[in-house]
Amino acid sequence: MTTPIEIIDSEDPLANPWRVALVRPDGRPAVHETDERYVMTFPHLILREIILFQVVVIVLSLAAILFNAPLESIANPVETPNPAKAPWYFLGLQELLHYFPPVVAGVLLPALVGICLVVIPYWRVNLEGAPLWATPSRWKAPAIAASVILLTILFAGFNCWPIVIPTVIVGVAMFAARAARGSRRGQWLWGVTLPEWIMTWFVVIAVVLTVIGTFFRGPGWMWVWPWMDAPRG
Repeated sequence: MTTPIEIIDSEDPLANPWRVALVRPDGRPAVHETDERYVMTFPHLILREIILFQVVVIVLSLAAILFNAPLESIANPVETPNPAKAPWYFLGLQELLHYFPPVVAGVLLPALVGICLVVIPYWRVNLEGAPLWATPSRWKAPAIAASVILLTILFAGFNCWPIVIPTVIVGVAMFAARAARGSRRGQWLWGVTLPEWIMTWFVVIAVVLTVIGTFFRGPGWMWVWPWMDAPRG
């Protein structure tokens, strides 16, 4: 309902004419409906993680029942195996020791990687989650090209090709994404953000180093093809 309120000034009706105020007690501000970009952690994320956890446990249980674990003989503290390999999650660092001094491979590079992984999510890059090439910029392409070239030269100087090759591939893919704008086939490539490109580079290098250390290193940390007998050192 609308309730009219009349205010009358009897002394000077010409200077202060009647004023009518319309008051709507049930009035509420209009709220525009917008699509929410964020959802609650529970139940949207937690339930998916629980389901995935159960699937992983079932798959590992079936694998343990059907296949025997590739265990070796009982450990002998007198005889050290050659090569003495670290657990798989440290084989990437052990592979870096083949190319860099121990201080660089064991301290500096892991520290820099850890700092980068901590800083990147809080750095103001693609804060709106837009693709890398969505906003035009004069310095973006030269800066990315210079970074790729400097990293390639740095690791090539130490003959660390397991890092050089993924660096070049990721760099080429970044510029291929720039050329894929408007293309249907390359739309997924164009939509990748800068933090996703950096994380992809980290993950690819970690996987490559781990695979090489696991399957391609024999006695004395020499290169050995998996399908060939390793020379005895």
